[in-house]
Amino acid sequence: MNKKLVSLKRASELKGRIEDYLKVIDSIPKGYEEKVQKSYKEKKQNILKYYNATENDWNDYKWHLKNRIEDPEVLSLILSLSDAEKKDLIKIGSESRWAVSPYYAALMNSTNIYDPLRLMSIPLVNEIIDVQGDLDPMNEEYTNPAGAITRRYPDRLIINVTNICAMYCRHCQRKRNIDYIENNTSRDEIIESINYVKENKEIRDVLLTGGDALMLSDKYLEFIISELRKIPHVEIIRIGTRTPVTLPQRITDDLIDMLKKYHPIYLNTHFNHPKEVTPESKLACLKLADAGIVLGNQAVLLNGINNDKFVMRLLNQELLKIRVRPYYIFHNKHVKGISHFNTSIDDGLEIMEYLRGYTSGLGIPYYIVNAPGGLGKTPILPNYVVSRGKDYIVIRTWEGKVMEYDNKPTVPLKDIIKDNESITLFKDIANSKKI
Repeated sequence: MNKKLVSLKRASELKGRIEDYLKVIDSIPKGYEEKVQKSYKEKKQNILKYYNATENDWNDYKWHLKNRIEDPEVLSLILSLSDAEKKDLIKIGSESRWAVSPYYAALMNSTNIYDPLRLMSIPLVNEIIDVQGDLDPMNEEYTNPAGAITRRYPDRLIINVTNICAMYCRHCQRKRNIDYIENNTSRDEIIESINYVKENKEIRDVLLTGGDALMLSDKYLEFIISELRKIPHVEIIRIGTRTPVTLPQRITDDLIDMLKKYHPIYLNTHFNHPKEVTPESKLACLKLADAGIVLGNQAVLLNGINNDKFVMRLLNQELLKIRVRPYYIFHNKHVKGISHFNTSIDDGLEIMEYLRGYTSGLGIPYYIVNAPGGLGKTPILPNYVVSRGKDYIVIRTWEGKVMEYDNKPTVPLKDIIKDNESITLFKDIANSKKI
């Protein structure tokens, strides 16, 4: 058999398996592509003109926070809104807080109501008429042993440090905590939380989240991190933040200089669509990575936004290019008011099926369903084990090929290596060869 011909035939088969993706990739909006950037720059200028602001203002995250858009009239500078839509937003806003950073708003499509960024940031009437779901599907209020802690696992816990975000995502699992009164968690509650960690030596991993942990000032954030780092049994400190996506200007040199004093620091962010991967978000992520901060991404599977095998594949590949490791795809939690975002688990399984083998292993996250009632993350995977025999299993490859694979019981190593004299002799021979 001609090895070269076999190799060429196989290469042709593999090329054919990616043609469907290559045909659609250009139709998926991307944050760095020319037409998106052109629109973004035009909207940016409109916003700066409205606020009588400068380029320096635009690069200042505090300016964005001060000028978050939560007025339908201001939003209409960016989006084409009818009078009826403005009235709906006023009504929704009286019952459910919404706000979007000028940066993120400038990335939205003006006329497409199904623009993924628009759907994630601008509320629909569904939110106030939908009675499905729970306010607290994770039962966080019943897993709070002290301070601002959520504890669901043996060796790690969450400290909720604020209820503030740069943008209030419509699919947020903690919408119940979002209010027009924005508060960082009090120093007393933080100290109570840190003391709990000190007193429970099995806690080796602490996640700071909220809200968005990077909405704290550098000074307050450093106080929390430095106190945790003093605890001998705390090995890992993690930060949960969406600011590299919604407000990348927050990743300042001062923040970087502070964080890198307290390694190991891990940061999980939250990109959901390739359109969110922009030159600004790339710069933010590269600054963090260059400082030795390990970056992961926790996407949420959202109907009409990313429940598509090609969109999710492209997202994960774009994330790797900016040094962010895809970590989780979360099945959307059944939070009250957001059932329009819910997908079937089959959607997630299809995505996982078309990641394995079709992209780098680095670009394949875990698909996670959070068990109701705060019972923890449950990984959901396509089934690659078809059946079992006495000494074999039948496996299915990523291409759907089925075959038997040896599965004899493991023999303990001590039962295989029995002759200690032979081992000593082997070592002596090996050492003599080195000499």
